Amino acid sequence: MAFDPERRAFGARPFGMVDTAAVDEALRAYMLRVYNIMASGLLLSGIVAVALALSPTAMSVIFGSGLGIVAMLLPLGILMAMSFGINRMQARTIEILYWVFVASFGLSLSTVFVVYQLGSVAEVFFITAGTFGAMSLYGYTTGRDLTRFGSFLFMGLIGIIIAMVVNLFVQSSAFGFLISVLGVLIFTGLTAYDTQRIKSQFYASEPGEMMTKRAVMSAVQLYLDFINLFMFLLNIMGQRR
Repeated sequence: MAFDPERRAFGARPFGMVDTAAVDEALRAYMLRVYNIMASGLLLSGIVAVALALSPTAMSVIFGSGLGIVAMLLPLGILMAMSFGINRMQARTIEILYWVFVASFGLSLSTVFVVYQLGSVAEVFFITAGTFGAMSLYGYTTGRDLTRFGSFLFMGLIGIIIAMVVNLFVQSSAFGFLISVLGVLIFTGLTAYDTQRIKSQFYASEPGEMMTKRAVMSAVQLYLDFINLFMFLLNIMGQRR
């Protein structure tokens, strides 16, 4: 038995005494749950993307009309609904919205299989998986506090978004390459940072429905880190058709 002010959510005992082994086991189970939700979301997005890419008619209907804009904006709308409604919605509702979110994201990802060679997409995916796994493991195991890097990563993310908007008008390949390189660095760092933050949120949360909601939202964070890292690496390394 040991005292740890952070590990207060599980196995509580009088005077703040906690069962450290029980808390560590609960943490591992929670993180595994988050990773499983995230991986299942990636799988569903991939299935939707491939199925759509294999149907020229469906691609033409969606991206050859105003539905293309809807498909691009739908995930953002769902994400905002989940973020702002997490305290009001039931856990089951958050879970349903998550599956709708990743499925709708798959619509946008379908263009990847049209623009890039399939072998190139697979290669970059495995590189992304390896990079993501290594950085997430680092964020989970490191004793170094990554909080101080959060503000720099967030400012870098804002800068990347602004630069991408500017490049829509400039259409500079060199500028686009630089954006992709910076994007890889930023989302590599965010993967470690978000993993550590998810771990910290677990310690600060009470068991129950809110824990389920947090697990889903944590999966969303890691899902977006993975997808953005994949897209930026694909822009750098991908072989176009």
